[in-house]
Amino acid sequence: MPRVLGAPTPLSASARLQLMWLASPALPVGGFSYSEVLEAAVESGFVSNEATAGAWLRDQLHLSVARADLAVVAKALPAWQRHNLPRITELNDWVVHTRETTELKLQAEQMGRSLVEWVRNRGNSVAPNDPRLAQCAALKPAPTWPVAFALAVAQCLPDNPAHTAPHSDIVKDTLLSFAFGWAENMVQAAIKSVPLGQSAGQRILQSLIDDIPTAIDHACALPDSQRQAFTPMLAILSSQHETQYSRLFRS
Repeated sequence: MPRVLGAPTPLSASARLQLMWLASPALPVGGFSYSEVLEAAVESGFVSNEATAGAWLRDQLHLSVARADLAVVAKALPAWQRHNLPRITELNDWVVHTRETTELKLQAEQMGRSLVEWVRNRGNSVAPNDPRLAQCAALKPAPTWPVAFALAVAQCLPDNPAHTAPHSDIVKDTLLSFAFGWAENMVQAAIKSVPLGQSAGQRILQSLIDDIPTAIDHACALPDSQRQAFTPMLAILSSQHETQYSRLFRS
């Protein structure tokens, strides 16, 4: 007879609040200081108004974020639950080596280190004496943002030593938090750099929210062999941004 699985254990209220906290633009990891090349796209004339800014960010969500960082978080969360350090190291190395420019690599590393410090300093009520924190901090050359994010979530969940995959709803809730945090930061970057009004920014954010579930489904379905970070236009503009004369953002 087919095996009947029980209903998944829902996230606790505390865990859901942690996911909301991690998505907050007030999280002290420096995300507000990066535009992820949007500023260079404005300088080059590719983005000049609400319509072009929205189209740019939706393309970035599907072609870059879903195929790379979201896919890494989806794999890193169960790896942290299983205390699978070799797998975590493999994922972290992939992020480091697929950042196509110096400033994008520095962003991933700086935000990852800052999140580890936030986890360390937020208090010990979530996961006291968790050895995974030291393991994450020791990743070389640095813990990257998606890998550190997955650890911050894993600390709110029970360990999974049986090597069974976490329920898909938990993974998707984690990716929703990650994606919304990215979207809100990017919309704020668009408001400052295009520039746009707050109402235009909210309309762009709504369009990204409409697309995020599809991006998450794509990320969850990607095997390692299809995860990719191939965005030539972002790489070219990022290289130009490194020497851009006047700029507000670090990427």
